[in-house]
Amino acid sequence: MRRYLVAAAIVALAVPALAGAKGPVGASISGPGLDRALTVHGDGEGPGTALGNLTMASGFFAQAFGQTPDPTLRSRPAGDLGTRYKVVYTVPGPNGGNSRLVQFVYPYAKAGALSYMRPGQPFFESERTYGGWFRGAATLKRTLVRAGVPARPAS
Repeated sequence: MRRYLVAAAIVALAVPALAGAKGPVGASISGPGLDRALTVHGDGEGPGTALGNLTMASGFFAQAFGQTPDPTLRSRPAGDLGTRYKVVYTVPGPNGGNSRLVQFVYPYAKAGALSYMRPGQPFFESERTYGGWFRGAATLKRTLVRAGVPARPAS
């Protein structure tokens, strides 16, 4: 019985540390039509800030950690995806180090805005991204435009 209590105490102490280390603390967006990289700040754990809105609209958590049910697509959607922007998220790790995860966003895709994260990107020292495609549609495009991405493709 004592062993179970010790194990439960260790888990109880470890879970908050890992939970606090999951969301990004910042992001930068670069690509065509931007004079400089855009910086996105806020609480990356959920909606309500520029960064939180971006992580939710772009499928960041499903692409980084995997999710059930899985909202990601394993293959590239058909059709013209349009201009691509690069989002680099800064994700704090459980031991004080930061990881950088790259996601590509396609706000002007004909079928609606999309994002893509390459599977296998390292983070949290021993974790790897799940990856895949995510349909963010109008919400993703609106979030990117609010952050400073042009409302229409650069000519």
